[in-house]
Amino acid sequence: MFALFEKAVLGMASLRILSGSIEILAAIIMLKFNTVEKALIVNSSLALVGPMILIATTTIGLFGIADKISFLKMFWVLLGVGFILYGIRSQ
Repeated sequence: MFALFEKAVLGMASLRILSGSIEILAAIIMLKFNTVEKALIVNSSLALVGPMILIATTTIGLFGIADKISFLKMFWVLLGVGFILYGIRSQ
């Protein structure tokens, strides 16, 4: 069944499934602790997961199309990801 999918697409989708599972687990943990303080701690830890998944899926995707895209276009994509991460980190 998995032979029908391109390896890069399968890797990207797997990371997104993992990310979604972590988000659901975090919501369950928040409900279990039932305090705002602990929910904020759990939510803050998710701030680390999101950018890492974004970088990993983008990297897999770029490696998947590396032979089909020019270096300049790849640069613009990486620059865009960099701006997203900068915007997330800015205060």
